[in-house]
Parts: sequence; C-alpha cells; structure tokens
Amino acid sequence: MALFEQMRANVGKLLRGIDRYNPENLATLERYVETQAKENAYDLEANLAVLKLYQFNPAFFQTGVTAQILLKALTNLPHTDFTLCKCMIDQAHVWGTSTPPFFPEFPLALPGMQQEERPIRQILYLGELLEPCHFQSFWQALDENMELLEGITGFEDSVRK
Repeated sequence: MALFEQMRANVGKLLRGIDRYNPENLATLERYVETQAKENAYDLEANLAVLKLYQFNPAFFQTGVTAQILLKALTNLPHTDFTLCKCMIDQAHVWGTSTPPFFPEFPLALPGMQQEERPIRQILYLGELLEPCHFQSFWQALDENMELLEGITGFEDSVRK
C-alpha cells in the first residue's frame, strides 16, 4: 500500500491544472491504474483522467487499462462511478465495426468485433447485471469470465461489500 500512497501523491500533483490532459503523463497514469488493481486501492479522479486522455488521444487507447478501470468502478457500486466511466469510452471500442443492437439482450460477441474489444464488452455486461442487482446472474457470468480478473486483487470481496 505504500507504493500506492506514494503514487497517489505524485498523481495528485499531475491532476491539478492543465497537466491533467497532457498525453505525456498517460504512461504514469496507466501505471497508477495497474497499481490500484494490484494493491486493491481506488482513485476515481485519476481513472477518469485516463479515460479523458483516451478520448483526446484515441491512438493511445489501451483495452487492458480501460478494463481495469471499469472493473475497479464496478467495485464501487452503488455509486455512479461505473456509469461515469462507461460514458467516457468511445463506442468504437465497445461495438467495433458492428452496429449497436436494438434489442434487450447484451451480446458478448458480434460479427466484426475485434478480440481486444471483447473484455470491455464483457465488463459492461457484468455491469448490466450488477447494477439492477441480478446477483446470481452476475456471479455466474463472472465465473465464465474469470480471465477478466487477472491482476485485480480483491475484486470479488470488494463487489460483495
């Protein structure tokens, strides 16, 4: 946890003022997201800054980092963190080259979907189950997608709180 606290202080300085949107700071912020995942810590403000930088600089988008941010936000339900995060993700990273469906089922795979888009789609699906309290379906879907939790410490316990 000491590494997280040290990074938190440094990132806090980065997030003040105009440096918040400097793409040169993206690598530091991405490492901070990974540290949050490993040390079971959470910093919404920093995570939103990463997603905003991805909006401004789509070429720098990292699926793995975005997945970690979404998973950490899921652990903070019923707060609105997950909704804030998912609204900042470009739909191209969710739906790929396919068009979003207009039916209630949330398909995990569509024709034209790139493999790197799949984790984001899976996490959004988990959120669609967890937000309305469909706990049994959530845990079943999570069991089928445990690879999403690689590198995320304490996810299951955090969701239960």
